[in-house]
Amino acid sequence: MAPLLTALWVAPLVGSAVVAALPANRPLAAKYAALGVSTVVLSIVAVLFARFSPSDPHYQFVEKHSWISSFGASYIVGLDGVAMVLVVLTSVLMPLLLLAGWNDVERPNIYLGLMLVVESMMLVALVALDVLLFFVFFEAMLIPMYFLIGRYGGAGAPRAALKFLLYSLFGGLFMFVALIGLNLIAGTFDFRAITAAVSPGQFTASPAVTHLLFLGFLFAFAVKAPLWPLHTWLPGVAAEATPATAVLMMAVVDKIGTFGMLRYCLQLFPGSATLFRPFVITLAVIGIGYGALVAIGQSDLIRVIAYTSISHFGFIVLGIFAMTSQGQSGAALYMVNHGLSTAALFLIAGFLVSRRGTRLIADYGGVQQVAPVLAGTLLVAGMASLALPGLAPFVSEFLVLIGTFTRYPVFAVCAATALVLSAIYILWLYQRMMTGPVADDNRKVRDLVPRERLVVVPLLAMLIALGVYPKPALDVINPAIAQHLAERFEHHVTNAG
Repeated sequence: MAPLLTALWVAPLVGSAVVAALPANRPLAAKYAALGVSTVVLSIVAVLFARFSPSDPHYQFVEKHSWISSFGASYIVGLDGVAMVLVVLTSVLMPLLLLAGWNDVERPNIYLGLMLVVESMMLVALVALDVLLFFVFFEAMLIPMYFLIGRYGGAGAPRAALKFLLYSLFGGLFMFVALIGLNLIAGTFDFRAITAAVSPGQFTASPAVTHLLFLGFLFAFAVKAPLWPLHTWLPGVAAEATPATAVLMMAVVDKIGTFGMLRYCLQLFPGSATLFRPFVITLAVIGIGYGALVAIGQSDLIRVIAYTSISHFGFIVLGIFAMTSQGQSGAALYMVNHGLSTAALFLIAGFLVSRRGTRLIADYGGVQQVAPVLAGTLLVAGMASLALPGLAPFVSEFLVLIGTFTRYPVFAVCAATALVLSAIYILWLYQRMMTGPVADDNRKVRDLVPRERLVVVPLLAMLIALGVYPKPALDVINPAIAQHLAERFEHHVTNAG
């Protein structure tokens, strides 16, 4: 069988070198080359998805080669249903982000090359079945993201990029120490071998050591997600980075944090995850309410969207640690739906800011009269963000709340109050910016051009399609959840209850 998973991440990595090597005075060639590379990656994913068997809960397309045999590290990659849907999300969003950032920089070859590097590293992290291999690319993607934020963003971008890097490296340090401890105990970095030992209780570490290892992994993923109160780097990055970079961060890269919780924290340390789940759920619910409340009080359009993402990440973490099949399936689907809704909302806001030159909500008013398509698409994206029935986030949010309610009804009720808060910040935002008389400085705001519509329309179409008929995505996710997660620690949950 062809090594499709290796080709999946090698293609954008090689493509990034080609794009970066193109002459700086040929920006159009770099743009089309990057778009072509992302299309190739999307084609490989289409083949993988067509060959993927949803009914098979085991890892598929597995490749294994010797890497650093002296301490049990191998190049092992494979796909389960959760990783599959996130691979699809990454490959679908990348061409759209390249189109959205078509005119972000004058000499885009390095900029576009860095975006392809991030895509490559993201894909490796999603398909890695060796914990060390995952960690290497989990940390390595910080470097291209740092330059994408700091070099190509606004005036405050260097400071925001440094804060992002320091937070992430600090979190990664804890995971690195935990990784060493895990290897000393297990004698391997093979994820499948370790989980096979964990399930029948053959993992020989004491509970105290296991708890420390779990917390090391959890801390790194909580920074990346980000989970309250480790979120403070995100609003600055969102406000200062280019819109395409900010979406790449919030819609794609940050999913590695929640994906890591779902795969590594729960499967490697089910007993510790069960012990600490009330604590994590508490942080998640606080994050849900905090993100929504702070979003209401923002005067900066971009920061509103950033804080809504913090609230949404709280829902994802809540679903993961509810430790029910419905909650975890909802969390996995929420990762996809949040990626689509945030991409749509943020990119449309970015198009508007680029026309008007200001992020302040008070500077707008009456935009729907001069740019009706822009206003209409912003409204649909906003309705998706507040989980309106019929749009994709509603399904995932509903599953998370139902899955949480069966074990933690009080937490579920508290989280549900965020639905009211999200309606406040989205509808109030739209009312202030889009309705009413046209402000004098807004009369020359242009509507979406064909390139921008080519970016926005597929996102909105996917939000509607997954909102009306989420079954194809859930059919891929559910077997993996049942096999690798819910059944693995059901006895831990029962004993803890």
